[in-house]
Amino acid sequence: MARREEDDGQRQEIAPVLDFSLRVGELLLSSGAGAADVTATMLSVARALGARDADVDVTFISLTMTHQAGVDEVPLIATRQVVRRTIDYQDLTSVDHLVRGVLRGDVDLARGRAELRRIVSTGHDRRRWAVTAGWGAMCGGVAVQLGGGPIVVVLAALSAVIIDWLRQRIARRRLPSFYQQVAGGGVATLVAVGAAALELDLNVSVVVTSNIVMLLAGIGFMGALQDALTGFYITAGARILEAMLATAGIIAGVSGGLSLAATLGVDLPRVEPGVTGITDVGVAAVGAAAAAAAFAYASYSPKRVLLPAAVVAAVAMAISRSIEAPGIAATWSVAFAAFFVGLVGYPIAARLRVPPLIVVVSAIVPMLPGIAIYRGLSLLAEGSRRDTSAGLVALIGAASVALALAAGVILGEYLAQPLAREARRVEARLAGPRLVGPVRSIGRRAVRGGRTTAPTTPRRTGSAGAAPRRRPSDTTAPPG
Repeated sequence: MARREEDDGQRQEIAPVLDFSLRVGELLLSSGAGAADVTATMLSVARALGARDADVDVTFISLTMTHQAGVDEVPLIATRQVVRRTIDYQDLTSVDHLVRGVLRGDVDLARGRAELRRIVSTGHDRRRWAVTAGWGAMCGGVAVQLGGGPIVVVLAALSAVIIDWLRQRIARRRLPSFYQQVAGGGVATLVAVGAAALELDLNVSVVVTSNIVMLLAGIGFMGALQDALTGFYITAGARILEAMLATAGIIAGVSGGLSLAATLGVDLPRVEPGVTGITDVGVAAVGAAAAAAAFAYASYSPKRVLLPAAVVAAVAMAISRSIEAPGIAATWSVAFAAFFVGLVGYPIAARLRVPPLIVVVSAIVPMLPGIAIYRGLSLLAEGSRRDTSAGLVALIGAASVALALAAGVILGEYLAQPLAREARRVEARLAGPRLVGPVRSIGRRAVRGGRTTAPTTPRRTGSAGAAPRRRPSDTTAPPG
């Protein structure tokens, strides 16, 4: 009877720890963090709070934690469903700081649960109209990057504002995100059709391409490939399927608009990427910087991230355009630029005290394959066999560019993190770089009596009663 009461008491202590860890993991997963990052963070939090025998199972839609103190004990199992997916880098940063406080021992379980409730329930300090304006500024920056004039930039920004307003209305009706993508692609194309019908001397196809980049920005290519590279194949497959479905929604909306334009006899030109000069590279870098900063702002990133993200995006765009000019394939030039983003994103994020995911995603947004998707769809709309083949090749090229972006960033993170200070034991448990959460995970031996302590080893003095020598703790040091 006494043993059973002791076991019940232990389970009552462990259950809140598992619940807190699950809620932390849910917010990270819904914000686009990779399954490896979520798993490492949840394990570190649970073991720091005393659940040293916890284990984690992460899928795309659910999180499960188990705790079994011994082989003769009944395991305690807790699960949580991921019901919302949104880009919210303010909450992501707040949770990242909370996790680091728990690992340092500054935040106990009660305070951590209260702080997490505050993060989830508190609104943003950024007005919704300002976020909509941020999306408009992002599309305007992409239009500048593609060489659009002032009127084209204004049209691209206006289309983005309409798309964001429409997506809010669709989301309130609980419709799947696929229909939001269809509506966004359709609105962008219809605005371009209306401008082309006025027979103005404008390249209105830049408007469509800019809004395609905006719609692609919300797709989790980064998390999908990171899960695939780190061995979470089920979660990776689900995320890739979601990304493909969202991209298919964009294709459906844009192709519908192009079909309407053909029916009305309105000719929408294609954006043909060509060889760029020094002046074009400078303009593209300026547009990329504006687009990256605006995306970070619209995603509720801390304001201290805006300028560094803009600088990284500008340099990455300059690298991409400069390498592409001598004749290297666009996929490889984008991969080199993305590698640079991943390489510098980690130290910059550490100094800014934000997850690296915020910096790298904001910086690669201007390089998303909007041109290739629009060019492929416009070729398919022509209807001839030759144009159809070229259109399919362009769409395959768009998929290659998206893959190159994600793979380049991940490779840059692989090299950046082990070279950083206090990061020698990266991936002690899981393969893959950390884009969110602690760099070091807390092992079972680092937990003593429910508190995070440093493992000890006896001194080499030959004396049985010698004082133990303390080793560095496995907890994560403050970034920077």
